[in-house]
Formats: sequence, C-alpha cells, structure tokens
Amino acid sequence: MRMRILYSIILLAALLLVNADDSAIPDEQLQQYLTDQLAARPASNHTNNWAVLVSTSRFWFNYRHLANVLSMYRTVKRLGIPDSQIILMLADDVACNPRNAFPGTVYNNADRALDLYSNNIEVDYRGYEVTVEAFVRVLTDKVDPAVTPRSKRLLTDENSNIFIYMTGHGGNEFLKFQDAEEISAFDIADAIAQMWETKRYKEIFFMIDTCQANTMYSKFYSPNVVAVGSSELDESSYSHHADSDVGVAVIDRFTYYNLEFLEKVEKGSTLTLQDLFDSYDPAEIHSHAGLRSDLYRRNLSQVPITDFFGNAQAIEIDEDEEEEEE
Repeated sequence: MRMRILYSIILLAALLLVNADDSAIPDEQLQQYLTDQLAARPASNHTNNWAVLVSTSRFWFNYRHLANVLSMYRTVKRLGIPDSQIILMLADDVACNPRNAFPGTVYNNADRALDLYSNNIEVDYRGYEVTVEAFVRVLTDKVDPAVTPRSKRLLTDENSNIFIYMTGHGGNEFLKFQDAEEISAFDIADAIAQMWETKRYKEIFFMIDTCQANTMYSKFYSPNVVAVGSSELDESSYSHHADSDVGVAVIDRFTYYNLEFLEKVEKGSTLTLQDLFDSYDPAEIHSHAGLRSDLYRRNLSQVPITDFFGNAQAIEIDEDEEEEEE
C-alpha cells in the first residue's frame, strides 16, 4: 500500500529549522507549526509551476507588446519559476531593431530604470518561429521529441499549475499572430481541452491583454481554468504611456496595473488571486477587465497568487508501508 503525503515547500522548510542551541525543534512544536500552516493556507496540491508567455506582434510600433511579455517573464522568474519551466515566445526582437535609440535594451517605463532585455533572458521561440501551430503544439506537446529540444517543450503533468499570458492585436474571438494569421477562441479552448484529457495540467491561469480580450476565453470548457482579459467585446485595450526618446508606447495599461500589483508580491506572500482581480479599476485601465471563474473549483480568495506566479508548491512523498526485509 502506498501513502501519498502532501506538504507545501514552506512546511518542508520547517523540518530544517533548528533552535539557537542547534538542537532540533521538539516534535510537538513542529507538528503544531505544520497544523497551523495547513489551516492557514489551503493546499493547491500542485507539484510544479510552468509559464507560457507569448507576444504575437511584429514591427517596431508594437514595442509595448514585447515589453508586456518581458515584464511578465521578469515577474515569474523573480518569484521562483526557473527558465527551464518557462516557454517564452517573442514574435519580434525590438531590442535589435535599428530604430531603437538604446540598442540591445527593452524598457517598460519612460524612466528606463529597468532593462528587461538583459543577458539573463532565454527566448525559446523567436521571430517566424512564433506561429499559431507552434503555440498549439507547445500546449499539447504534439511535437517530435527527436527534433524538438526539451527547452522548447512544455513538459507538464497532471500536477502542474500553468500560467499562460498572451499579448498582441486581437478582436472578437481572435488574436493575430504577426499580422499573418489568427488563433481563435475555439482553437485555444480545444487545445486546453486536449491538455486536460492527456493530464497535462492541474490548474491553468489564463491572462490576455488585447482588444476585446474577454472574448478569447468565452469558449473555454475544461475544468480548473480561471481566466482574465483586459477588455470587453467591442472595447479596445490601451497603452499606458510612451517614451519620447524611444518614440513609441512602452507598455499597455492592463499589463501595467497587473505588474504594479505583482511588485508587492514576494515568495510566500498571502495575497490571493481575488486580491489581484479586486485591484482592477476601469478608470485606470480605460477598459473593463473581465474574469471567468465558473470552470475553477477553488475559492479565489483562498488561492495564493504564488500558486501561479511563483514556485511555491506542494511536494509529493511516496512511502511504502512495508519495509524492505534485511
């Protein structure tokens, strides 16, 4: 008989705590600590975190879309998701565009305090590699392992929490890829359904920043998916501000205010998904952000935001009831 025991990483850390005199914490004190922590923080029971971050736009004037996705990339890495568990798809490389007054850099603010395009970035799909087909194959893992390196594969399982972020130009139930093709709300819904059927995720948090973004999750029908978008049907999404030296807008409003909230989040934070959604203000975003949670089983006010944006997770320990005979 096999016993499955789930503890969060923070609980595992407690096992390593020692008193000032280097003696181990008494068993009863440790047990009480574990009990209190479990009661305070509902377990998601996921064992690994992944992120799929996609900018679908080409051309210099879409600089802000690259800044959007690189800002999310920086955030999930800061909170603990390693590059090996991030799929980064950039349809264009404005950092190397000859119009860039600051070559080799990408900024999301006019003060240019933070270069998002540093030497600590790993792009998995670049330029013309970023297609509808490639995105769907990443989600469903319908690739040839012999020719597709592990770094380009979403190697998730039934215990994976996945954050999917997309940004670009879109409309009613479609998102453009490089102004050459479109992915529909049906395409994404069906890809996620295949993921569920093949046990490729435990929970998904889907976020999209584009015009009429909320229509892109309207066709979802798979369990354990929560989704947010930047704008309603027939509503545009807007940029936040421009940098006069760069010459274009450097970030979109919806992404900007998500990042403003996420900058308050640290590893082990008690902030929840509901706290994030409650922070959305149409007066600031200049559009009506949407939320879809009818497919999601947990109370959003009890879901730590680090369940998707970080790498704080449960671990699984399998123990055999019978010991090996000597």
